Amino acid sequence: MIGLAAATMLARDRHQVTVLEADSESPPAPAAAWERWQRRDVAQFRQPHNLFPRFWQVCDEELPDLPGRLAAAGCRQVDPLGSPADGGMLPPSLSDHGPRPGDEAFRYVTGRRPAVESVVAAVAAEQPGVVIRRGVHVTGLIAGPPAIHRVPHVAGVRTSDGQQLGADLVVDAMGRRSHGAGLLTALGARPPLAHAETSGFAYYTRYFTGPSQPLMRGPVLTPLGTMSVLTQYGDNGTWSVTIYAASQDAPLKALRDNECFARVIRACPLQAHWLDGQPVTGVLPMAGITDRYHRFVIDGTPVATGFAAVGDAWACTNPSSRRGVSIGIIHAQLLRQTARRHLGYPAAFARAWDEGTERHVAPFYRNQIAADQLRLAEMTALREGRPWSPPDSPMTRLARAAAYDPGAFRAFLATVMCLALPQDVLTRPDITDTLERIGDKTPPSFPGPDRQHLLQLLAGTGVMSSRTVHEQAS
Repeated sequence: MIGLAAATMLARDRHQVTVLEADSESPPAPAAAWERWQRRDVAQFRQPHNLFPRFWQVCDEELPDLPGRLAAAGCRQVDPLGSPADGGMLPPSLSDHGPRPGDEAFRYVTGRRPAVESVVAAVAAEQPGVVIRRGVHVTGLIAGPPAIHRVPHVAGVRTSDGQQLGADLVVDAMGRRSHGAGLLTALGARPPLAHAETSGFAYYTRYFTGPSQPLMRGPVLTPLGTMSVLTQYGDNGTWSVTIYAASQDAPLKALRDNECFARVIRACPLQAHWLDGQPVTGVLPMAGITDRYHRFVIDGTPVATGFAAVGDAWACTNPSSRRGVSIGIIHAQLLRQTARRHLGYPAAFARAWDEGTERHVAPFYRNQIAADQLRLAEMTALREGRPWSPPDSPMTRLARAAAYDPGAFRAFLATVMCLALPQDVLTRPDITDTLERIGDKTPPSFPGPDRQHLLQLLAGTGVMSSRTVHEQAS
């Protein structure tokens, strides 16, 4: 989706853009995309996706026709500061649930990935200046005259159908499985700086449909000891329930079974009613997700010019944060801005692209990695029966204060939804005052099975009745 969005943005600046897509299958219409479109090379294709408020801010500036097309395709608007029927998730511990100026900026849209991507693909296909060639692989890069002494310059690509395509800029938008770094080293470039490790999480998702979507009775993402539960609306009357846990937590592999999955969710009072629909799928597992980061400028010198990696091809993290598309489109917008200023100057472009990426996009990646490591450490400690308390940090204090103060809640939500970086939010005078006042207060815990009860549920024992679950929820 990020490659198609970037292509559309660049073409609207009158560039001629060729998109090479390895998948030979053309996108069906949004209504048929879930049933007919496979996209086997996209691991997260059938996992939940959000289009957070920052995504819509970029669309308003760069792709103003996209929101209306997504609404027509059945995507749903969510108001996290509204009523439960609108997707509101204001914690009950807040004393003030009243609206505030600017609350509309937190609204966002949800939709299943096949429907959303089919719309983005249609917008790109209709854009003058964009040519999409499907079923074509890139097999190598073409070298051009160097723009920097002893630094390879990328002047185009070789394709699987034997063609050579020249370009002023080659954009790697091949996602999590990109082999762009290997293509560069084959051209003679130094390997980019890279960091990669398995995220440590496994995901189990099931989709449902029904005449009415469930109310949001708790946070979209709820931590419950050694697992977390993600409940999310989809498009066209669908919704999803996801459990994710440490990939090394062997007993939770039983969640692949539909009945086992249902037993665990029924024991979660704030989420049990999300099973009250017609299943659209069985449980869809996903594991082996890698956190990966690249940097293509080393000690001030680009490893190559004429090349830019965007979105997940540059860096990718744990998808349970639901921020990948939003961060990716921020990166695509930065690509358009950098091309406007520097496209005719390859050395300046490479340095400006690296500087902008590190300043405006990389902090989202690094903050997510820190949050993932903290959550994984908590899961591991609880699984092993060790005491756990989060380290004292400004973000920990903000998360605690968000349970009691409406301003802190909105500030915390802004960091989750890519509207602001924690580094910026935490320096606001109102937030620093709030953290001094209540940042040490312990927030209420969410109801759900403890470790022993969870293991019983996974084994088919310790089943809680529906009546008991609803009594706990009330």
